[in-house]
This record gives sequence, C-alpha cells and structure tokens, in this order.
Amino acid sequence: MNEHRINPRKRVLKSGQIIVSDKAPKLECTVRNLSKTGACLQISTTYGMPANFSLLIDGVHRPCRVVWRTDTRLGVAFI
Repeated sequence: MNEHRINPRKRVLKSGQIIVSDKAPKLECTVRNLSKTGACLQISTTYGMPANFSLLIDGVHRPCRVVWRTDTRLGVAFI
C-alpha cells in the first residue's frame, strides 16, 4: 500500500474528545495513530459526524477536517 501522507503517523492508544459545538455534548473517541498533520480516530459510529470539528487530546484543542471515514473510524487532517 502506498503512503500518501506528508508526515508518517505514529501508532498510539490515547483517549480524546470530539467537540462539535459549545452546546453539544463531547463525544469520546480513541486516537489510534497520530502525526503533526492528522490522526485516525475510533468512535462508536461515524453516522451524523460533521466534516469539521475540534479534537481535544492531552488538553490541546486541534481543529480537524474529516478526510476519510468508515463505520467506526475517521481519518482527520488538522487545520
């Protein structure tokens, strides 16, 4: 499989929170891999997930854009 990412991702197993808006509840997720430019997130379902949101990992908020999705995983790019 060809690698198309700018920065290689490191495999991790961290908890995170997806923040869609200030009024919506935070959604728990698991960060499966991480780089300077993006991440792979595992969640219960990607149904209804917006294209842009904020990701909270280790106390740091990162604005994200969804690049790809499956039923339970999201590939995001940090913007």
